[in-house]
Parts: sequence; structure tokens; C-alpha cells
Amino acid sequence: MTLPDLHSAPPAKLDIAILRARDGQDAMSARAGDGMPTLVGHFSVFNNWYRISSWMEGDFLERIAPGAFKKTIRESIGQMKVLYDHGMDPSIGNKVLGPIASLEEDGVGPAYEVPLLDTSYNRDLAPGLEAGVYGSSFRFVVIKDAWNMEPKRSEHNPDGVPERTITEARVMEFGPVTFPANPEATAGARSLTDRYYENLRARSPEQFESVVRSISALRTPAGQATGAATPPAEPASEATPEPAVQPAPVKERAQSIQRARALAGMQETK
Repeated sequence: MTLPDLHSAPPAKLDIAILRARDGQDAMSARAGDGMPTLVGHFSVFNNWYRISSWMEGDFLERIAPGAFKKTIRESIGQMKVLYDHGMDPSIGNKVLGPIASLEEDGVGPAYEVPLLDTSYNRDLAPGLEAGVYGSSFRFVVIKDAWNMEPKRSEHNPDGVPERTITEARVMEFGPVTFPANPEATAGARSLTDRYYENLRARSPEQFESVVRSISALRTPAGQATGAATPPAEPASEATPEPAVQPAPVKERAQSIQRARALAGMQETK
């Protein structure tokens, strides 16, 4: 059996950090004050179906249920950080934009207020934030979800792809992003997971390959082969067939999942 093609493998809950983004004024705007402005918005919207088309996560519809963020807000708000472009901007890096003054669920989603610190990098960002030209994104781990793998075709799901409802999530960080959606995507929440881990690939190829192996183990049905996979953008040469592999032992599968969980922890911003 050949190595699995992650892009066409069934979706599954991954034990690594994933990313979602929103565009528009309700996602991220800056309210003027006496000094530096305050970021306000909702980094997610409840009960809003959106399509995820990701070679790492799969192809499915997703929505977030009300109450999904209550536990993480109650228990982890002190550890959450507000960063620009998830701390990956070459000039700003992991510098915190400001403290979280308020974060709570309302009728729309998780609503936040973040007064910007008076720093040179925030002063550079402030005009664009006040003009509403940035989107908002957040990084999180799915704790609990519910899947319908064979839904009937409907108005919100005309293709009948699997549907996932996230009922609990642990948020590590959120903040403004320059490109909140994939270029091919329509407006709304979209996965930035692929781009995030492609950046990891450039910084640490070994960690990236470990993530891919872990994802493959999680998304491959029991009894099928698991192993590292190559993104569709870099397919294997047709002249060289992929080597056959045996199904991963239970211990190896568990170790892959543990590596994924460890990486999610390593990627958190303390």
C-alpha cells in the first residue's frame, strides 16, 4: 500500500494547533482613545458554516458552537497573547501588541478589547488598524467536536462534504493578520493552518516532517498505511514509485500523536 494522500484522506480532529481567520470590520478594528487605540472585534462567529479545504486538515464544513470558548477564557485568558500575524512577522516577531482587557462570549462570538501598548511597532500598525484593512485570526487546539461524515446535501452544504461542529477549543493567541483568507477563498473564516506550518517547514524541516507523520496517523483509517506525506504542490516523481509501507504499530501511532501534542505546546506563546 502506498503512502496516503493527505489531501484526499478523511478529515479528523488533529491534536496540533490550527488556525482560522475572519475579514471585515467586525473581525478587527481599532477604537481611538486619548493615546493609543484599542483593538475590538470578534475573532470567531458562532453557528456560521464555512468550508475548510486544506491538505493538512482535509475538505469539510465547519462551525463553532456557542460556549466553545467559555472554558478557555475562564482558565487560560492569562496565558493568551495578542500578536500580529501569529508572531511570524519578520520585523515584529513575537512582541505582544497589548493586554487583553476584555474577552467574553456574546451573541455573535468571542468579543475582545485589547488596548495597544505605546510602542514603535504598534504605532506603525495603528493607521491600518484604524482604517480597518486588517483581518483577525486565532490559533487554537480543538478539544471537543462532533462530526457528521455523511450529511445530506443542503443549502449550506451543496456538495455533501463532512460537517464538523466544534464544541470546545483551547485558544493560544489571536490578533490582526494582513491576509485573513486564502486568495482563492470567498469572504469568511478560512484555514490558515497550511500556511502556518509551511512557515514551520522553512524554519525546522524535522519538526515539520514530524507534524506531517502525526497528521497522517490521525487521518488514516485504522488498518491502512500511515507515514509521511508530501504536500500536493510537490508531488513525487512519476518515474519513481512510492515505496510500500506496513500499517504503523499501535505504539508508533501513539508516539506520533504525542509528538503532535508536544509540537502544539512548543508552538504556544508563553
